[in-house]
Amino acid sequence: MVKIGPITLPEFPLLLAPMEDVSDPPFRRLCKAHGADLMYSEFISSEGLIRDAIKSRKKLDIFDYERPVGIQIFGGDEEAMALSARIVETVQPDLVDINFGCPVKKVVCKGAGAGVLKDIDLMVRLTKAVVSSTHLPVTVKTRLGWDSDSINIDEVAQRLQETGIKALTIHARTRAQMYKGEADWEHISRIKQNPNIEIPIFGNGDVDSPQKALEYRQKYACDGIMIGRGAIGYPWIFKEIKHFFETGELLAGPTIEERLEAVSLHAHWSVEWKGERAGLVEMRQHYSNYFRGIPHFKEFRKAFLQVETLEQMREQIGKTHEFYLNSPLDIS
Repeated sequence: MVKIGPITLPEFPLLLAPMEDVSDPPFRRLCKAHGADLMYSEFISSEGLIRDAIKSRKKLDIFDYERPVGIQIFGGDEEAMALSARIVETVQPDLVDINFGCPVKKVVCKGAGAGVLKDIDLMVRLTKAVVSSTHLPVTVKTRLGWDSDSINIDEVAQRLQETGIKALTIHARTRAQMYKGEADWEHISRIKQNPNIEIPIFGNGDVDSPQKALEYRQKYACDGIMIGRGAIGYPWIFKEIKHFFETGELLAGPTIEERLEAVSLHAHWSVEWKGERAGLVEMRQHYSNYFRGIPHFKEFRKAFLQVETLEQMREQIGKTHEFYLNSPLDIS
Protein backbone atom coordinates (compact mmCIF):
# COMPACT_ATOMS: atom_id res chain seq x y z
CA MET A 1 0.00 0.00 0.00
CA VAL A 2 1.05 3.61 -0.64
CA LYS A 3 0.20 6.26 1.95
CA ILE A 4 -0.28 9.98 1.29
CA GLY A 5 -0.99 11.27 4.78
CA PRO A 6 -4.23 9.51 5.81
CA ILE A 7 -4.98 8.41 2.22
CA THR A 8 -4.30 4.76 1.48
CA LEU A 9 -3.75 3.81 -2.16
CA PRO A 10 -3.16 0.36 -3.67
CA GLU A 11 0.33 -0.96 -4.17
CA PHE A 12 1.77 0.91 -7.15
CA PRO A 13 -1.18 3.22 -7.85
CA LEU A 14 -2.01 4.72 -11.23
CA LEU A 15 -2.73 8.46 -11.13
CA LEU A 16 -4.56 10.61 -13.66
CA ALA A 17 -2.58 13.77 -14.31
CA PRO A 18 -4.14 17.20 -13.89
CA MET A 19 -4.55 18.50 -17.45
CA GLU A 20 -5.99 21.86 -18.42
CA ASP A 21 -9.27 21.56 -20.36
CA VAL A 22 -9.13 17.76 -20.05
CA SER A 23 -9.23 16.60 -16.42
CA ASP A 24 -12.71 17.88 -15.66
CA PRO A 25 -15.31 15.87 -13.66
CA PRO A 26 -16.83 14.03 -16.67
CA PHE A 27 -13.44 12.84 -17.90
CA ARG A 28 -12.28 11.98 -14.39
CA ARG A 29 -15.43 9.91 -13.91
CA LEU A 30 -14.61 7.82 -16.98
CA CYS A 31 -11.02 7.30 -15.85
CA LYS A 32 -12.19 6.31 -12.38
CA ALA A 33 -14.55 3.74 -13.90
CA HIS A 34 -11.61 2.25 -15.77
CA GLY A 35 -9.26 1.99 -12.82
CA ALA A 36 -7.56 5.31 -12.01
CA ASP A 37 -6.57 5.21 -8.32
CA LEU A 38 -6.04 8.93 -7.70
CA MET A 39 -7.10 11.90 -9.78
CA TYR A 40 -6.61 15.65 -9.76
CA SER A 41 -8.57 18.64 -10.94
CA GLU A 42 -7.41 20.84 -13.76
CA PHE A 43 -4.89 23.29 -12.36
CA ILE A 44 -6.45 26.34 -10.74
CA SER A 45 -4.96 29.82 -10.48
CA SER A 46 -4.62 30.95 -6.88
CA GLU A 47 -5.26 34.51 -7.98
CA GLY A 48 -8.36 33.40 -9.89
CA LEU A 49 -9.77 31.71 -6.81
CA ILE A 50 -9.21 34.79 -4.72
CA ARG A 51 -10.86 37.03 -7.34
CA ASP A 52 -13.79 34.60 -7.35
CA ALA A 53 -13.27 34.01 -11.07
CA ILE A 54 -16.13 31.84 -12.32
CA LYS A 55 -13.93 29.51 -14.35
CA SER A 56 -11.57 28.93 -11.42
CA ARG A 57 -14.42 28.30 -8.98
CA LYS A 58 -16.05 25.83 -11.37
CA LYS A 59 -12.87 23.77 -11.32
CA LEU A 60 -13.41 23.18 -7.60
CA ASP A 61 -16.33 20.86 -8.37
CA ILE A 62 -15.60 17.37 -7.06
CA PHE A 63 -17.89 14.43 -6.37
CA ASP A 64 -17.80 11.58 -3.87
CA TYR A 65 -17.54 8.88 -6.56
CA GLU A 66 -14.17 10.35 -7.59
CA ARG A 67 -12.45 9.90 -4.25
CA PRO A 68 -9.66 10.03 -3.54
CA VAL A 69 -9.31 13.23 -5.53
CA GLY A 70 -7.00 16.21 -5.22
CA ILE A 71 -7.31 19.83 -6.29
CA GLN A 72 -4.25 21.38 -7.90
CA ILE A 73 -3.37 25.04 -7.52
CA PHE A 74 -0.62 27.23 -8.95
CA GLY A 75 0.72 30.70 -8.33
CA GLY A 76 3.81 32.69 -7.48
CA ASP A 77 2.68 34.65 -4.41
CA GLU A 78 2.89 33.12 -0.93
CA GLU A 79 -0.11 34.94 0.51
CA ALA A 80 -2.30 34.10 -2.50
CA MET A 81 -1.27 30.44 -2.40
CA ALA A 82 -2.03 30.20 1.32
CA LEU A 83 -5.44 31.82 0.92
CA SER A 84 -6.33 29.70 -2.10
CA ALA A 85 -5.43 26.55 -0.16
CA ARG A 86 -7.90 27.58 2.53
CA ILE A 87 -10.56 28.17 -0.15
CA VAL A 88 -9.83 24.73 -1.62
CA GLU A 89 -10.20 23.16 1.81
CA THR A 90 -13.83 24.30 1.99
CA VAL A 91 -14.88 21.86 -0.76
CA GLN A 92 -13.23 19.00 1.12
CA PRO A 93 -10.95 17.31 -1.42
CA ASP A 94 -8.68 14.55 -0.19
CA LEU A 95 -5.52 16.55 -0.83
CA VAL A 96 -4.08 19.76 -2.26
CA ASP A 97 -1.48 19.56 -5.02
CA ILE A 98 0.87 22.36 -6.05
CA ASN A 99 1.79 22.75 -9.71
CA PHE A 100 5.48 23.57 -10.14
CA GLY A 101 5.68 21.90 -13.53
CA CYS A 102 3.36 23.55 -16.07
CA PRO A 103 5.65 24.78 -18.88
CA VAL A 104 3.23 26.99 -20.83
CA LYS A 105 4.31 30.59 -21.31
CA LYS A 106 1.21 32.26 -19.82
CA VAL A 107 1.83 30.45 -16.51
CA VAL A 108 5.63 30.67 -16.47
CA CYS A 109 5.56 34.42 -17.20
CA LYS A 110 3.59 34.92 -13.99
CA GLY A 111 6.38 33.28 -12.01
CA ALA A 112 4.27 30.17 -11.45
CA GLY A 113 4.25 26.56 -12.61
CA ALA A 114 7.63 25.61 -14.05
CA GLY A 115 8.71 29.24 -13.73
CA VAL A 116 9.42 28.54 -10.07
CA LEU A 117 12.09 26.00 -11.06
CA LYS A 118 14.52 28.90 -11.40
CA ASP A 119 14.13 29.80 -7.71
CA ILE A 120 14.13 26.88 -5.28
CA ASP A 121 13.94 29.19 -2.28
CA LEU A 122 10.70 30.66 -3.64
CA MET A 123 9.41 27.16 -4.35
CA VAL A 124 10.07 26.23 -0.73
CA ARG A 125 8.38 29.38 0.59
CA LEU A 126 5.30 28.83 -1.58
CA THR A 127 5.07 25.20 -0.46
CA LYS A 128 5.45 26.13 3.21
CA ALA A 129 2.69 28.71 2.82
CA VAL A 130 0.30 26.04 1.52
CA VAL A 131 1.31 23.34 4.02
CA SER A 132 0.86 25.70 6.96
CA SER A 133 -2.54 26.94 5.78
CA THR A 134 -4.39 23.63 5.41
CA HIS A 135 -5.06 20.45 7.35
CA LEU A 136 -5.18 18.48 4.10
CA PRO A 137 -2.19 16.51 2.82
CA VAL A 138 -0.15 18.60 0.39
CA THR A 139 1.61 17.10 -2.63
CA VAL A 140 3.67 18.64 -5.42
CA LYS A 141 4.09 18.00 -9.15
CA THR A 142 7.23 19.37 -10.75
CA ARG A 143 9.87 18.82 -13.43
CA LEU A 144 13.57 17.97 -13.45
CA GLY A 145 14.62 21.59 -13.73
CA TRP A 146 14.47 24.58 -16.04
CA ASP A 147 16.77 23.11 -18.71
CA SER A 148 19.44 20.44 -19.11
CA ASP A 149 22.06 22.73 -17.58
CA SER A 150 20.05 23.40 -14.43
CA ILE A 151 18.55 20.08 -13.36
CA ASN A 152 17.90 20.51 -9.65
CA ILE A 153 15.36 17.81 -8.81
CA ASP A 154 17.60 16.23 -6.14
CA GLU A 155 17.68 19.42 -4.09
CA VAL A 156 14.02 20.13 -4.82
CA ALA A 157 12.89 16.69 -3.59
CA GLN A 158 14.87 16.96 -0.37
CA ARG A 159 13.83 20.51 0.46
CA LEU A 160 10.16 20.02 -0.39
CA GLN A 161 10.03 16.90 1.76
CA GLU A 162 11.34 19.04 4.62
CA THR A 163 8.40 21.45 4.19
CA GLY A 164 6.00 18.63 5.03
CA ILE A 165 4.62 17.55 1.67
CA LYS A 166 3.29 13.98 1.60
CA ALA A 167 4.20 12.93 -1.97
CA LEU A 168 6.06 14.23 -5.01
CA THR A 169 5.29 13.62 -8.69
CA ILE A 170 8.16 14.18 -11.10
CA HIS A 171 7.58 14.79 -14.79
CA ALA A 172 10.87 13.53 -16.16
CA ARG A 173 11.48 16.44 -18.52
CA THR A 174 12.83 19.95 -18.09
CA ARG A 175 10.76 23.02 -18.76
CA ALA A 176 12.81 23.70 -21.89
CA GLN A 177 11.73 20.33 -23.30
CA MET A 178 8.05 21.18 -22.86
CA TYR A 179 6.47 17.87 -23.98
CA LYS A 180 9.10 17.04 -26.60
CA GLY A 181 11.96 14.61 -26.59
CA GLU A 182 12.20 11.56 -24.37
CA ALA A 183 11.47 11.74 -20.66
CA ASP A 184 14.54 10.79 -18.60
CA TRP A 185 13.35 8.60 -15.75
CA GLU A 186 16.91 7.91 -14.54
CA HIS A 187 16.54 11.04 -12.41
CA ILE A 188 13.43 9.57 -10.79
CA SER A 189 15.32 6.37 -10.06
CA ARG A 190 18.11 8.35 -8.41
CA ILE A 191 15.63 10.20 -6.17
CA LYS A 192 14.10 6.86 -5.11
CA GLN A 193 17.55 5.51 -4.24
CA ASN A 194 18.26 8.45 -1.93
CA PRO A 195 17.87 7.05 1.61
CA ASN A 196 16.83 10.48 2.87
CA ILE A 197 13.71 10.54 0.69
CA GLU A 198 10.84 8.94 2.57
CA ILE A 199 7.75 10.29 0.81
CA PRO A 200 6.18 8.47 -2.16
CA ILE A 201 7.69 9.41 -5.52
CA PHE A 202 5.45 9.12 -8.58
CA GLY A 203 6.83 9.16 -12.11
CA ASN A 204 5.27 10.94 -15.07
CA GLY A 205 6.15 11.18 -18.74
CA ASP A 206 5.82 8.98 -21.84
CA VAL A 207 3.83 6.10 -20.29
CA ASP A 208 1.34 5.24 -23.01
CA SER A 209 1.10 1.44 -22.90
CA PRO A 210 0.94 -1.45 -20.42
CA GLN A 211 4.33 -2.70 -21.58
CA LYS A 212 6.00 0.64 -20.92
CA ALA A 213 4.27 0.95 -17.54
CA LEU A 214 5.66 -2.42 -16.44
CA GLU A 215 9.11 -1.63 -17.81
CA TYR A 216 9.24 1.69 -15.94
CA ARG A 217 7.88 0.14 -12.74
CA GLN A 218 10.61 -2.50 -12.74
CA LYS A 219 13.45 -0.33 -14.01
CA TYR A 220 12.96 2.86 -12.01
CA ALA A 221 11.33 1.58 -8.79
CA CYS A 222 9.01 4.57 -8.32
CA ASP A 223 5.97 4.25 -6.05
CA GLY A 224 3.41 4.72 -8.82
CA ILE A 225 2.86 6.24 -12.24
CA MET A 226 0.95 9.34 -13.26
CA ILE A 227 -0.57 9.18 -16.74
CA GLY A 228 -1.55 12.27 -18.70
CA ARG A 229 -1.60 12.33 -22.50
CA GLY A 230 -1.81 8.52 -22.64
CA ALA A 231 -5.29 8.72 -21.10
CA ILE A 232 -6.71 11.42 -23.40
CA GLY A 233 -9.42 9.70 -25.40
CA TYR A 234 -8.28 6.42 -23.92
CA PRO A 235 -9.46 5.98 -20.30
CA TRP A 236 -9.07 2.22 -20.80
CA ILE A 237 -5.31 2.57 -20.29
CA PHE A 238 -5.64 2.24 -16.51
CA LYS A 239 -7.54 -1.04 -16.75
CA GLU A 240 -5.18 -2.36 -19.40
CA ILE A 241 -2.08 -1.59 -17.32
CA LYS A 242 -3.51 -3.24 -14.21
CA HIS A 243 -4.49 -6.34 -16.17
CA PHE A 244 -0.99 -6.56 -17.66
CA PHE A 245 0.60 -6.20 -14.21
CA GLU A 246 -1.55 -9.01 -12.85
CA THR A 247 -1.49 -11.47 -15.75
CA GLY A 248 1.27 -10.51 -18.17
CA GLU A 249 -1.38 -10.51 -20.88
CA LEU A 250 -2.64 -7.62 -23.00
CA LEU A 251 -6.33 -6.88 -23.05
CA ALA A 252 -7.93 -6.41 -26.43
CA GLY A 253 -8.42 -2.75 -27.28
CA PRO A 254 -11.84 -1.14 -26.93
CA THR A 255 -14.41 -2.10 -29.54
CA ILE A 256 -16.43 0.43 -31.52
CA GLU A 257 -19.31 -0.23 -29.13
CA GLU A 258 -17.09 0.59 -26.14
CA ARG A 259 -15.72 3.72 -27.78
CA LEU A 260 -19.22 4.94 -28.60
CA GLU A 261 -20.39 4.14 -25.08
CA ALA A 262 -17.51 6.20 -23.68
CA VAL A 263 -18.46 9.14 -25.91
CA SER A 264 -22.11 8.81 -24.86
CA LEU A 265 -21.30 8.72 -21.14
CA HIS A 266 -18.77 11.53 -21.42
CA ALA A 267 -21.27 13.72 -23.27
CA HIS A 268 -24.10 12.90 -20.84
CA TRP A 269 -21.97 13.71 -17.80
CA SER A 270 -20.63 16.86 -19.46
CA VAL A 271 -24.18 18.08 -20.06
CA GLU A 272 -25.14 17.22 -16.48
CA TRP A 273 -22.21 19.28 -15.24
CA LYS A 274 -22.30 22.30 -17.55
CA GLY A 275 -25.69 22.28 -19.25
CA GLU A 276 -26.54 21.05 -22.75
CA ARG A 277 -25.01 23.82 -24.84
CA ALA A 278 -21.75 24.26 -22.89
CA GLY A 279 -21.41 20.54 -22.21
CA LEU A 280 -21.61 19.56 -25.88
CA VAL A 281 -19.25 22.37 -26.90
CA GLU A 282 -16.76 20.99 -24.35
CA MET A 283 -17.08 17.57 -26.00
CA ARG A 284 -15.90 18.76 -29.40
CA GLN A 285 -12.23 18.46 -28.50
CA HIS A 286 -12.66 14.80 -27.53
CA TYR A 287 -14.25 13.06 -30.52
CA SER A 288 -11.10 12.57 -32.58
CA ASN A 289 -9.24 11.30 -29.53
CA TYR A 290 -11.79 8.57 -28.82
CA PHE A 291 -11.60 7.35 -32.42
CA ARG A 292 -7.89 7.83 -33.02
CA GLY A 293 -6.67 5.22 -35.49
CA ILE A 294 -10.16 4.09 -36.50
CA PRO A 295 -10.52 4.16 -40.30
CA HIS A 296 -13.04 6.50 -41.90
CA PHE A 297 -13.92 8.32 -38.68
CA LYS A 298 -13.18 11.64 -40.39
CA GLU A 299 -16.40 11.09 -42.29
CA PHE A 300 -18.32 11.22 -38.98
CA ARG A 301 -16.27 13.83 -37.14
CA LYS A 302 -17.95 16.79 -38.83
CA ALA A 303 -21.38 15.45 -37.91
CA PHE A 304 -20.35 15.02 -34.26
CA LEU A 305 -19.03 18.58 -34.20
CA GLN A 306 -22.42 19.86 -35.35
CA VAL A 307 -24.35 18.10 -32.59
CA GLU A 308 -26.24 20.62 -30.46
CA THR A 309 -28.53 18.42 -28.31
CA LEU A 310 -28.22 15.10 -26.51
CA GLU A 311 -30.92 13.72 -28.79
CA GLN A 312 -28.82 14.59 -31.83
CA MET A 313 -25.84 13.01 -30.09
CA ARG A 314 -27.74 9.76 -29.60
CA GLU A 315 -28.80 9.77 -33.25
CA GLN A 316 -25.24 10.33 -34.43
CA ILE A 317 -23.91 7.58 -32.18
CA GLY A 318 -26.53 5.25 -33.67
CA LYS A 319 -25.53 6.12 -37.25
CA THR A 320 -21.85 5.66 -36.46
CA HIS A 321 -22.49 2.32 -34.79
CA GLU A 322 -24.57 1.11 -37.72
CA PHE A 323 -21.82 2.02 -40.19
CA TYR A 324 -19.08 0.17 -38.36
CA LEU A 325 -21.31 -2.76 -37.45
CA ASN A 326 -22.00 -3.36 -41.13
CA SER A 327 -18.48 -2.50 -42.30
CA PRO A 328 -16.12 -5.21 -43.56
CA LEU A 329 -13.18 -3.15 -42.24
CA ASP A 330 -10.93 -4.58 -39.56
CA ILE A 331 -11.32 -1.99 -36.82
CA SER A 332 -9.81 -3.94 -33.93
